[in-house]
Amino acid sequence: MPRQILHIDLDAFFVSVEQALNPELRGKPVVVGGHQDSRGVVACASYEARAFGLRAAMPIITAQRLCPQAIFISGNFATYREYSARFMHILADFSPDMEPGGLDEAYLDLTGFEPLYGPVRDASLRIKARVKSELGLTASIGIASAKVVAKVASDLSKPDGLIEVAPGEEKAFLSPLPVKRLPGVGPKIQQTLKRFGITTIGQLAELPVPFMKKNFGVYGEVIHQYASGIDESKVEMPGPVKSISREMTLAEDTLDLRLLKATLRYLTERVGADLRKQGKQARCVTLKLRYADFETITRSQTMKTPSEVDQVIFDAGVNLLEKALAQRRFPVRLIGIRVSNLESEARQLDMLDNSAQRLAHLNKAIDKIRRKYGFRAIETGRTLPLREEFPSRTYIVE
Repeated sequence: MPRQILHIDLDAFFVSVEQALNPELRGKPVVVGGHQDSRGVVACASYEARAFGLRAAMPIITAQRLCPQAIFISGNFATYREYSARFMHILADFSPDMEPGGLDEAYLDLTGFEPLYGPVRDASLRIKARVKSELGLTASIGIASAKVVAKVASDLSKPDGLIEVAPGEEKAFLSPLPVKRLPGVGPKIQQTLKRFGITTIGQLAELPVPFMKKNFGVYGEVIHQYASGIDESKVEMPGPVKSISREMTLAEDTLDLRLLKATLRYLTERVGADLRKQGKQARCVTLKLRYADFETITRSQTMKTPSEVDQVIFDAGVNLLEKALAQRRFPVRLIGIRVSNLESEARQLDMLDNSAQRLAHLNKAIDKIRRKYGFRAIETGRTLPLREEFPSRTYIVE
């Protein structure tokens, strides 16, 4: 029996949530990702804004130039996570075999559920109806026997569409599409294929497998199978998170160490809160800096003992920051911090020095207050310079 795989993708998710909360925004060019005078990037643009060429990851200043009448919103990620959780709950009502692909998309395996829901197309329409009635959002759905084909179908059906690819028609469906439509075929692979005159998925599928392996390694065989509509991977929940990161584009390029440390502290507290929520500790801390000339560097430090304590992670980040600026003293545009090599939380008590234990208890107490009243309900002294920098604005964290 052919599999019945759905890929469900919420349309213009961040913007759609804002429009559901404020119907006056509907039908207008709306951008989520920052204010007009910010240095951030577009996180999401409404379809009305996309008509002017706006897209995700575009600098806000460019978006403003292309569409000066757009409405810019900094966004509320706590609200988006809440809507995402409600979206996933709807999908879980239809099948236990679900694989989230982010906040706004997921795969669902409905194989064998026809006696319960009827034809898979009817079940898909029920999902769309529930998303619309319960969340006020629209969803686009692709149906196929393979995940990769379902993903392409949902992309092509946007916005608010539904495309079903019949079993046996996968290769024919993909064949005329440009290679950039195939998941996993990024700009570099596209450029290489173009040099050989390959511009469609159908042409890619006809290439010899040895040629693909020679030019793209083992992954070349994978995308060759994708081009033929072959993808036997299961729909399953993702494995454990391997790293947690936060970064911020600064309002202005700066060498102000006080401001850089304040920003780093704020980002560290966000990362630390996520670590503790997952019951994890990190052994490796990585600093990311992007300079005014767009050169981007990363510097890492492995700690002797894994930790989820904000102060411990911050100390490692500051050490990396000071060393990086000593090597190149140039204005910074973006700063970020990432923790990795995550381990389950299992603190070993030190009878001679319990300062880390006290800090851990303090962090958890602060987490509890922030969960109830919002992250900025409590601000540490080290982050106060950010209040001076952004007196009436939510910090734009990417």
